[in-house]
Amino acid sequence: MTEVPSPQLRISDQNRESALSALGEHMTAGRIDIDEYGERSARITAAKTRGELGEIFADLPAPHPQYDDVPKAVAAEASKETEPAPRPVAPVGWSSGQRFVAAFVPLVWIATLALIATGLVHGTLILIPIGLSVFGRAMWGHGHHHDRRDRHLRDRERRRELRDSYRRELGR
Repeated sequence: MTEVPSPQLRISDQNRESALSALGEHMTAGRIDIDEYGERSARITAAKTRGELGEIFADLPAPHPQYDDVPKAVAAEASKETEPAPRPVAPVGWSSGQRFVAAFVPLVWIATLALIATGLVHGTLILIPIGLSVFGRAMWGHGHHHDRRDRHLRDRERRRELRDSYRRELGR
């Protein structure tokens, strides 16, 4: 059997945020007006114990504040230990040229900005990474011609299937 925590138990900032969220739901539902929301939210902000929060929600139905016995930060760290970190994956269908440009362009930007910031070179050097970025976008950006051609072929195939289905229906 689980024991009920004491109303004198101190609350955390997460408990206060949960209480404010629950209070907002009550205002949205029309159970309290904006003035009462202001008064109760000020009391929530000043509350130090579970008992004080309980008094604020005594005349309201659910939802009430959530009390997590384990802090969320500790629970998040525990879940990170069990889950493997995601590995970066190269986009499917990218050529080696696209991968090279995608890796090289950020390095050129960083180097150029560092050189300009130190005053070693003139500011017009910024045109190199801009030009490289524009070139990469034009060659392999979201509007890449292979994507359009594939979409066009899929659309053409759908139209052909639709036309054939109409012909079969009319031929019956």
